Amino acid sequence: MPEDEPRYDLEERTFRFALEVRFCVGRHRWNREQWTDIDQVLRSSGSVASNYTEANNAISKADFRHRIGICKKESGESKLWLGLLGATSRDDGQKSDLRTLFKEADELTRIFATIHKSAS
Repeated sequence: MPEDEPRYDLEERTFRFALEVRFCVGRHRWNREQWTDIDQVLRSSGSVASNYTEANNAISKADFRHRIGICKKESGESKLWLGLLGATSRDDGQKSDLRTLFKEADELTRIFATIHKSAS
C-alpha cells in the first residue's frame, strides 16, 4: 500500500472508539438521569473493541462470525446510549461530541454488518 493512502486498521479504530467515549465522559459534566447511560456506553464501546480483538484471534470461522456478530450488536447498542445521552444533554459542546461518537458507532455497526454477512 502506498504511503499516501490511508490505512484502515479496524482493531485500532475500535480501540480509538472506546477510548474517545472515555475521553468524552471525562471531559463533560453529566446530569443524574445520564449516569446509567454513561455506564452502559462505557461497557458497550469497550465490548466492541474487545470482541473485535477476540474475532482476530478466533479459533474457527464460526467463532469469528460469532464475535463479529457481537461487535455489530455492541456498536448498535452504543448508538442507543449515545443517542439517549445526546437527547438529554443541554450543553452544545457535549452534544457535538456525542454526535461525532454516534456517527462513528453507526459506521462501525455498518462495517460489522457487512463483515458478518460476508463471513456466512
